[in-house]
Amino acid sequence: MKNLAVFASGRGSNFINIHKNIIRGKISAKIACLVTDKFNAGAVEYAKTNSIPVYSLPPKDYQSQEHFGQALLKILADHNISWIILAGYLKMIPENVVRGFSNKILNIHPALLPSFGGKGMYGMNVHRAVFESGAKISGVTVHLVNEVYDSGPIVMQKTVSIENCQSPEEIAQTVLKIEHKLYSEAIGKILINPFRIDHNQVIFTEGSG
Repeated sequence: MKNLAVFASGRGSNFINIHKNIIRGKISAKIACLVTDKFNAGAVEYAKTNSIPVYSLPPKDYQSQEHFGQALLKILADHNISWIILAGYLKMIPENVVRGFSNKILNIHPALLPSFGGKGMYGMNVHRAVFESGAKISGVTVHLVNEVYDSGPIVMQKTVSIENCQSPEEIAQTVLKIEHKLYSEAIGKILINPFRIDHNQVIFTEGSG
Protein backbone atom coordinates (compact mmCIF):
# COMPACT_ATOMS: atom_id res chain seq x y z
CA MET A 1 0.00 0.00 0.00
CA LYS A 2 1.38 3.38 -1.03
CA ASN A 3 1.85 6.23 1.44
CA LEU A 4 0.43 9.59 0.38
CA ALA A 5 1.29 13.07 1.55
CA VAL A 6 -1.57 15.51 1.07
CA PHE A 7 -0.75 19.21 0.74
CA ALA A 8 -3.57 21.66 1.56
CA SER A 9 -3.92 25.36 2.32
CA GLY A 10 -7.61 25.69 3.11
CA ARG A 11 -10.62 23.79 4.38
CA GLY A 12 -9.44 20.61 2.69
CA SER A 13 -12.66 19.35 1.11
CA ASN A 14 -10.74 17.26 -1.41
CA PHE A 15 -8.43 15.98 1.34
CA ILE A 16 -11.42 14.91 3.43
CA ASN A 17 -13.11 13.26 0.47
CA ILE A 18 -9.95 11.35 -0.48
CA HIS A 19 -9.49 10.13 3.09
CA LYS A 20 -13.08 8.95 3.26
CA ASN A 21 -12.69 7.07 -0.02
CA ILE A 22 -9.58 5.37 1.36
CA ILE A 23 -11.61 4.27 4.39
CA ARG A 24 -14.32 2.97 2.05
CA GLY A 25 -11.72 0.93 0.17
CA LYS A 26 -12.05 2.89 -3.07
CA ILE A 27 -8.41 4.00 -2.99
CA SER A 28 -5.68 1.55 -2.05
CA ALA A 29 -3.40 3.86 -0.09
CA LYS A 30 -2.75 5.51 3.26
CA ILE A 31 -2.54 9.24 3.97
CA ALA A 32 0.67 9.29 5.98
CA CYS A 33 0.77 13.03 6.60
CA LEU A 34 -0.78 16.41 5.86
CA VAL A 35 1.46 19.30 4.86
CA THR A 36 0.10 22.84 5.04
CA ASP A 37 1.45 26.35 4.77
CA LYS A 38 -1.15 27.60 7.29
CA PHE A 39 -1.31 26.22 10.84
CA ASN A 40 -4.98 27.25 11.07
CA ALA A 41 -6.11 25.69 7.78
CA GLY A 42 -9.42 23.87 8.06
CA ALA A 43 -7.78 20.66 6.88
CA VAL A 44 -5.61 20.59 10.03
CA GLU A 45 -8.49 19.97 12.40
CA TYR A 46 -9.75 17.04 10.32
CA ALA A 47 -6.25 15.54 10.14
CA LYS A 48 -5.73 15.76 13.89
CA THR A 49 -9.17 14.26 14.55
CA ASN A 50 -8.22 11.32 12.33
CA SER A 51 -4.70 10.85 13.77
CA ILE A 52 -2.95 12.01 10.59
CA PRO A 53 0.39 13.75 11.36
CA VAL A 54 0.35 17.45 10.43
CA TYR A 55 3.28 19.61 9.34
CA SER A 56 2.82 23.36 9.04
CA LEU A 57 5.58 24.85 6.91
CA PRO A 58 5.12 28.46 5.75
CA PRO A 59 7.57 28.99 2.84
CA LYS A 60 8.41 32.47 4.14
CA ASP A 61 10.11 30.85 7.14
CA TYR A 62 12.88 29.52 4.89
CA GLN A 63 15.85 31.30 3.31
CA SER A 64 15.00 30.06 -0.17
CA GLN A 65 12.80 27.71 -2.15
CA GLU A 66 15.70 25.27 -2.09
CA HIS A 67 15.76 25.24 1.72
CA PHE A 68 11.99 24.97 1.85
CA GLY A 69 12.14 22.02 -0.52
CA GLN A 70 14.80 20.32 1.59
CA ALA A 71 12.55 20.55 4.64
CA LEU A 72 9.67 19.05 2.67
CA LEU A 73 11.84 16.26 1.29
CA LYS A 74 12.93 15.26 4.80
CA ILE A 75 9.31 14.95 5.93
CA LEU A 76 8.41 12.96 2.82
CA ALA A 77 11.36 10.63 3.35
CA ASP A 78 10.53 10.15 7.03
CA HIS A 79 7.05 8.95 6.06
CA ASN A 80 8.20 6.87 3.08
CA ILE A 81 5.93 8.85 0.77
CA SER A 82 5.25 7.49 -2.72
CA TRP A 83 2.92 10.20 -4.03
CA ILE A 84 2.13 13.83 -3.21
CA ILE A 85 -1.51 14.84 -3.58
CA LEU A 86 -2.25 18.56 -3.83
CA ALA A 87 -5.66 19.40 -2.40
CA GLY A 88 -6.10 23.15 -2.58
CA TYR A 89 -2.44 23.88 -1.88
CA LEU A 90 -1.75 27.44 -3.01
CA LYS A 91 2.03 27.56 -2.92
CA MET A 92 4.49 26.68 -5.68
CA ILE A 93 6.11 23.30 -5.11
CA PRO A 94 9.91 23.79 -4.93
CA GLU A 95 11.86 22.50 -7.92
CA ASN A 96 13.90 20.07 -5.84
CA VAL A 97 10.66 18.43 -4.64
CA VAL A 98 9.27 18.28 -8.19
CA ARG A 99 12.51 16.64 -9.33
CA GLY A 100 12.51 14.24 -6.41
CA PHE A 101 8.91 13.22 -7.10
CA SER A 102 8.92 13.42 -10.88
CA ASN A 103 5.50 12.34 -12.20
CA LYS A 104 4.49 11.48 -8.63
CA ILE A 105 2.66 14.70 -7.75
CA LEU A 106 -1.04 15.09 -8.57
CA ASN A 107 -3.15 18.23 -8.65
CA ILE A 108 -6.75 19.04 -9.55
CA HIS A 109 -7.69 22.26 -11.35
CA PRO A 110 -11.28 23.59 -11.50
CA ALA A 111 -11.31 24.20 -15.26
CA LEU A 112 -10.37 22.48 -18.50
CA LEU A 113 -6.63 22.94 -18.89
CA PRO A 114 -4.73 24.27 -20.73
CA SER A 115 -7.41 27.00 -20.66
CA PHE A 116 -7.83 29.12 -17.52
CA GLY A 117 -4.60 27.96 -15.88
CA GLY A 118 -1.34 29.54 -14.78
CA LYS A 119 -0.08 31.64 -11.90
CA GLY A 120 -2.87 33.20 -9.85
CA MET A 121 -5.53 31.02 -11.45
CA TYR A 122 -7.04 29.19 -8.51
CA GLY A 123 -10.40 29.03 -6.75
CA MET A 124 -12.83 31.80 -7.63
CA ASN A 125 -10.24 33.50 -9.85
CA VAL A 126 -10.70 30.60 -12.26
CA HIS A 127 -14.48 30.64 -12.15
CA ARG A 128 -14.61 34.41 -12.70
CA ALA A 129 -12.39 34.08 -15.76
CA VAL A 130 -14.54 31.27 -17.13
CA PHE A 131 -17.72 33.28 -16.52
CA GLU A 132 -16.32 36.40 -18.17
CA SER A 133 -15.18 34.38 -21.20
CA GLY A 134 -18.74 33.38 -22.02
CA ALA A 135 -17.85 29.70 -22.14
CA LYS A 136 -20.79 27.29 -22.07
CA ILE A 137 -18.84 24.37 -20.64
CA SER A 138 -16.28 24.06 -17.89
CA GLY A 139 -15.02 21.14 -15.88
CA VAL A 140 -12.09 19.80 -13.93
CA THR A 141 -8.63 18.56 -14.81
CA VAL A 142 -6.44 16.16 -12.85
CA HIS A 143 -2.82 16.53 -13.89
CA LEU A 144 0.71 15.69 -12.89
CA VAL A 145 2.75 18.59 -11.56
CA ASN A 146 5.92 19.97 -13.11
CA GLU A 147 7.89 23.18 -12.61
CA VAL A 148 5.31 25.38 -14.38
CA TYR A 149 1.86 26.15 -12.95
CA ASP A 150 -0.92 23.97 -14.40
CA SER A 151 1.13 22.69 -17.33
CA GLY A 152 1.88 19.09 -16.32
CA PRO A 153 0.59 16.01 -18.20
CA ILE A 154 -3.17 15.57 -18.02
CA VAL A 155 -4.44 12.45 -16.26
CA MET A 156 -8.21 12.91 -16.50
CA GLN A 157 -10.72 15.58 -17.44
CA LYS A 158 -14.47 15.86 -17.09
CA THR A 159 -16.76 18.49 -18.57
CA VAL A 160 -19.93 20.02 -17.18
CA SER A 161 -22.43 22.39 -18.77
CA ILE A 162 -22.46 25.90 -17.29
CA GLU A 163 -24.83 27.33 -19.88
CA ASN A 164 -27.43 28.16 -17.24
CA CYS A 165 -25.01 29.51 -14.63
CA GLN A 166 -25.65 33.17 -13.89
CA SER A 167 -22.53 33.91 -11.84
CA PRO A 168 -19.01 32.67 -11.05
CA GLU A 169 -20.39 31.33 -7.78
CA GLU A 170 -22.90 29.16 -9.64
CA ILE A 171 -20.11 27.86 -11.86
CA ALA A 172 -18.06 27.01 -8.75
CA GLN A 173 -20.96 25.05 -7.26
CA THR A 174 -21.56 23.20 -10.52
CA VAL A 175 -17.91 22.27 -10.98
CA LEU A 176 -17.53 21.15 -7.36
CA LYS A 177 -20.21 18.50 -7.90
CA ILE A 178 -17.86 16.59 -10.22
CA GLU A 179 -14.53 17.61 -8.68
CA HIS A 180 -14.42 15.28 -5.68
CA LYS A 181 -15.53 12.21 -7.62
CA LEU A 182 -13.04 12.69 -10.45
CA TYR A 183 -10.06 13.34 -8.16
CA SER A 184 -10.56 10.16 -6.15
CA GLU A 185 -11.13 8.19 -9.35
CA ALA A 186 -7.90 9.51 -10.86
CA ILE A 187 -5.89 8.86 -7.70
CA GLY A 188 -7.23 5.34 -7.38
CA LYS A 189 -6.35 4.61 -11.00
CA ILE A 190 -2.87 6.11 -11.23
CA LEU A 191 -1.67 4.50 -8.00
CA ILE A 192 -2.16 0.96 -9.29
CA ASN A 193 -1.75 1.20 -13.07
CA PRO A 194 1.40 1.68 -15.14
CA PHE A 195 1.36 4.65 -17.48
CA ARG A 196 3.42 6.58 -19.97
CA ILE A 197 3.37 10.22 -21.02
CA ASP A 198 2.72 11.13 -24.64
CA HIS A 199 1.97 14.62 -25.98
CA ASN A 200 1.43 15.89 -22.43
CA GLN A 201 -1.15 13.22 -21.70
CA VAL A 202 -0.97 10.37 -19.22
CA ILE A 203 -1.66 7.21 -21.18
CA PHE A 204 -2.51 4.18 -19.08
CA THR A 205 -1.19 0.81 -20.20
CA GLU A 206 -3.64 -1.04 -22.38
CA GLY A 207 -5.86 -3.26 -20.28
CA SER A 208 -5.24 -1.33 -17.04
CA GLY A 209 -8.25 -0.76 -14.82
